[in-house]
Amino acid sequence: MTATLFTLTFAVAAPFWAMMILLPRWSWTARVISSPLIVLPVVVIYALLVVPAFGDVLPAVTRPTLAGVRDLLGTSDGAAAGWAHMIAFDLFVGRWAWLDSRERGVPALVMAPVLLLTILLGPLGLAAYLAVRTRWQPSAVGATGPQRLG
Repeated sequence: MTATLFTLTFAVAAPFWAMMILLPRWSWTARVISSPLIVLPVVVIYALLVVPAFGDVLPAVTRPTLAGVRDLLGTSDGAAAGWAHMIAFDLFVGRWAWLDSRERGVPALVMAPVLLLTILLGPLGLAAYLAVRTRWQPSAVGATGPQRLG
């Protein structure tokens, strides 16, 4: 079951990434991505992996040590749970960046590599977006279009 859940983890997140990267102007993309519930399928997978091992997980996360975290993640169940954890948070961060970029008028061609970086190396994608977003101000309500900074 662990291998199946591991495989499902990215499979349930991939359609949302595809929408943000490949179909950023499609009206359904905005409708779907606007809901924070898009991460729920991955959260359910994470819960299926973590809840049965809660007795092992809780001590490792409340008093973390390098050896304790290594031991926790060094199993198939631990690796699958770690993967689901990363995919859920990367998707949530990617969703936030995509929504924020639309409000700011960041071009889709700028966002595509940022979102790919977020999929592959989450925190580096976040850092890239935080750097990119400084060049665009959020659109004012009722404004005719995004305002670009110098």
